[in-house]
Amino acid sequence: MNDEADKTLPIANVGRIMKQNLPPNAKISKESKQLMQDCATEFISFVTGEASDKCHKENRKTVNGDDICWALCSLGFDNYAEAIGRYLYKFRQAELVRTNQNKLHETAKDKFEEDATNPSTKHSSHHR
Repeated sequence: MNDEADKTLPIANVGRIMKQNLPPNAKISKESKQLMQDCATEFISFVTGEASDKCHKENRKTVNGDDICWALCSLGFDNYAEAIGRYLYKFRQAELVRTNQNKLHETAKDKFEEDATNPSTKHSSHHR
């Protein structure tokens, strides 16, 4: 795969996204998909570049979701920034839930393994 192709969204994905907003019997030309692919790639590069500049000025190496939201606002894409901000909030909430579930799972697993290897911690029930 060439370097240019590595920097673009897969054309099949672009076509699927485009089709979601068209009537079921509508057709999309290859040229239209390629044009939209180029536009999407340029938009992503434009926003990411703005966010990256902000990070550089703040002596940070990692661009995060808040930086992308800031860049969208800075470039005049307030509606996109609001939508992305809502998504980012939901994503972070889901990550917290997932992290907490993993911690609970690990705690339960450790307790089970401890009980299995240490007979003195096993509870024995005596029936009379």
